[in-house]
Amino acid sequence: MTFPERFSGLPEYAFPRLRALLDAHAPGGEVIHMTIGEPKHAMPGFVGETISENLAGFGVYPPNDGTPELLSEIAGWIDRRYGVRIEADTQIMALNGTREGLFNSAIALCPEVVRGRRPVILIPNPFYQVYAMAALAVGAEPVYVPATAETGFLPDYTALPKDILNRTAIAYLCSPSNPQGAVASREDWATLIALAEKHDFQIFADECYSEIYRDRPPSGALEVAAEGGADPERVVIFHSLSKRSNLPGLRSGFVAGGPESIARIKQLRAYAGAPLPLPLQRVAERAWADEAHVKTSRALYQEKYRIADEIFSDVPGYHPPQAGFFLWLPVDDGENAALRLWTETGIRVLPGAYLAREVDGLNPGKAYIRVAMVAPKDEMQRGLERLKSCIYA
Repeated sequence: MTFPERFSGLPEYAFPRLRALLDAHAPGGEVIHMTIGEPKHAMPGFVGETISENLAGFGVYPPNDGTPELLSEIAGWIDRRYGVRIEADTQIMALNGTREGLFNSAIALCPEVVRGRRPVILIPNPFYQVYAMAALAVGAEPVYVPATAETGFLPDYTALPKDILNRTAIAYLCSPSNPQGAVASREDWATLIALAEKHDFQIFADECYSEIYRDRPPSGALEVAAEGGADPERVVIFHSLSKRSNLPGLRSGFVAGGPESIARIKQLRAYAGAPLPLPLQRVAERAWADEAHVKTSRALYQEKYRIADEIFSDVPGYHPPQAGFFLWLPVDDGENAALRLWTETGIRVLPGAYLAREVDGLNPGKAYIRVAMVAPKDEMQRGLERLKSCIYA
């Protein structure tokens, strides 16, 4: 039997790699999990009640693109959050988690050729791993662009050669970024949108951490594109309730963009997608309409930022995250640090190299660990203090 080669060069996914690194060793203390970005704050109180009220919905096929009510609530949230009015029925589709959208949108929108040549998909390095899978699935050339301290932990796509930019079909950008917690400014978005207009590519804006921030809401790609009069098809945005509403198990998000782009994404979903069950869509409707639970959760993260800053303020190379809930901590070697933390303290973190690719002999995540600040505050503080004592003493 012959199998495809397009995914053969992929490294093992981050968390199986982590288990292989750590699980043969006993923890050196109270186990504190700080690896996966799974929110532990309280989910909204209306979740169980809403599911109970809509149990009969499990007995019918759900609306493929999202209920009219859900799409309307999402459109209302976009208007309130970003000041952009879009058509609920033609410019939004509900997602079964943003990973589905970030992958399938590339399949739906990436052309087979760009100017007669193999298309390029631009990916920040380090990055959310589904971006690379999407590029390989559509036969595009993934170009990994370093997002390091020197570039403000965001990729500088403007520095790429003209030959690469002229073949670019899609550029992924995550803001607030995972894992570094950097935020693209209005100027950053405007520069990228102008570059996309010049070289005629689309921007896939992964904004699922947009509601977890210190003091100022991060700017969004859609609002900057609208203000600048960009082609409505230029920007496609992705949002989720996983982080915003502490509902990772709901698997609910959305994609929004120009009518032609969304029509093509909907067409693919009609043939090969998995819509969200109707009772869960009803929960999502209420979640997008409510900001009280989001503010409560955000305040907890803001307290966690304060704790992390106090603990690591004297650590050379510490960059306080602007948003999101990860710390991107400098170490000599991420794998060695993760193994040492596990065996000496019981703290479980993720080596930064597992979130990046080696390019020209360099992996921009190798000298970092990613630490998720999702545990309850007191537990998180204990973990961070032990981490500092172990690695930075």
